[in-house]
Amino acid sequence: MNSASKGPLAGIRIVEIDAIGPVPLAATLLADMGADMVRIARPPHPGAAWDDVGGSVVHRSRTVAYADLKSPEDRDRVLALIDKADALIEGYRPGVMERLGLGPDICLARNPRLVFARMTGWGQFGPLAPRAGHDLNYIAISGALHAIGKPGEPPVVPLNLVGDYGGGAMFAVTGMLAALLYAKSSGQGQVVDVAMTDGVASLMSLFHAFMASGLWKDQPGSNLLDGSAPFYRCYACADGKHVAVGALEPQFFARLIEGLGIESGRYVQNDMTGWPVMEADFTAVFAGRPRDEWAAIFESVDACVSPILSLHEAPDHPHNVARKTYVERGGFPQPAPAPRFSETPGTINEPSERTLQQQIEAWSGA
Repeated sequence: MNSASKGPLAGIRIVEIDAIGPVPLAATLLADMGADMVRIARPPHPGAAWDDVGGSVVHRSRTVAYADLKSPEDRDRVLALIDKADALIEGYRPGVMERLGLGPDICLARNPRLVFARMTGWGQFGPLAPRAGHDLNYIAISGALHAIGKPGEPPVVPLNLVGDYGGGAMFAVTGMLAALLYAKSSGQGQVVDVAMTDGVASLMSLFHAFMASGLWKDQPGSNLLDGSAPFYRCYACADGKHVAVGALEPQFFARLIEGLGIESGRYVQNDMTGWPVMEADFTAVFAGRPRDEWAAIFESVDACVSPILSLHEAPDHPHNVARKTYVERGGFPQPAPAPRFSETPGTINEPSERTLQQQIEAWSGA
């Protein structure tokens, strides 16, 4: 699919065993960066609601080849494809790839340079490894979910950004790139065990450091960065829309107070005993104007105040427009490749389809 790409991963061949959750996003990031990727998916069949959950956005920039992995003929073709690959990423429960005859022992014996990435919630071993789960379960045992919410209320569900994508997809990409660099220098492939529980635990490093220093209470809604501080939280505006306030530093706090029309010196910013009064004041003032009026007031002021935009609104924000953060495909916007490279920019290609045999021949002739 991407053999002509000029992205930083041009020439890297990756097999993606179709999955939901973090695997498709990790594959999209790699494909956007120029990797020549083929997604091995089950043949479409009626009533399979989750077969193509990523659609043309999350399945962009790569080829799909359909295969029945329980069929010996299709399995052999997939192995022939893996023989020519630099990496593979899969998201089955532990042991499934082995039962299909596609486990790492078989694949690495045939292709010793292969990077075999295994993406799961619980990891390849441990008491929970064979159990089912989703993003919410993985972030629950990692401490992250507990920390997101208000005192006395159930934690807030942070979409599936923290487990699937933060602790999963991003660590999968990082691990695969590191293993690919090692394989290039050593000729030796390896298995990359990506567990969302591990990744989310790593994402929580700062808060463990804060706790060790006595700067963090293990109680949601009681700390500087969890919505307890009136100058680091969200507020409702007169039109029912909201703004985000992140005025942590004293100079930004001073400009926030000025923009709100509150007299200087009314508060001692980090005196928590005064936070209830400060929060009540901020709540009342922000409720007096519509969101976009507040956005205009703070647009050129370093007070760290931003309008909270909907998914429909975000592509039209002037900053996103200027950076071309979103691109239009098929009549609707989708995120552009990230990060940006000065010499080898990423690109978006439309998904394409090949048979397994066509893909084998394409990689054989390249």
